[in-house]
Amino acid sequence: MTTPFVGFPKMPRLQRDVVITEKIDGTNAQIHITEEGDFYIGSRKRWITVHNDNYGFARWATKNQDELMHLGPGSHFGEWWGAGIQRRYGLEEKRFSLFNTARWADCFSKELELEQEYAPPCCHVVPELYRGPFNQEVIDHELFKLESNGSVASPGFMKAEGIIVYHTHARFGFKITLDGDGHKGKS
Repeated sequence: MTTPFVGFPKMPRLQRDVVITEKIDGTNAQIHITEEGDFYIGSRKRWITVHNDNYGFARWATKNQDELMHLGPGSHFGEWWGAGIQRRYGLEEKRFSLFNTARWADCFSKELELEQEYAPPCCHVVPELYRGPFNQEVIDHELFKLESNGSVASPGFMKAEGIIVYHTHARFGFKITLDGDGHKGKS
């Protein structure tokens, strides 16, 4: 019997660019649109419908399907958050915030990079806090700012959850929470 060879995977370099975004405490959600124009709604682990919903996301997505179709083919991940979900953020409504800050600009934001597209009007985009070389001091500083100043996604809400550090070379995100990772407000 011959043992199949398993190669060692290539390792990404740590000292590459990262994107730091606010980690919003809600529930993971996705919109999936096929090349043929089929429309699917999902949570983190399953497809959902208005009859098997996740905090009303399927009902909201069905109501906003025409606008959401402008996202185009592919899987579009984000956070469904606000009224009645996790921290609630002092909101009276729920929001869908897309994760892909490199592609989408929040239509509610005044700053738009030329290579970005506007997210559909029914969507928000998670706040991008930093884009640049990996730097632990920057990571600690962004955590400190959230801890001191509160949420960027919902100004005035003082109990922000934390950040996501997306490593562009590894194509992987890491979460750091203010209350679960032992962070004590380093500056």
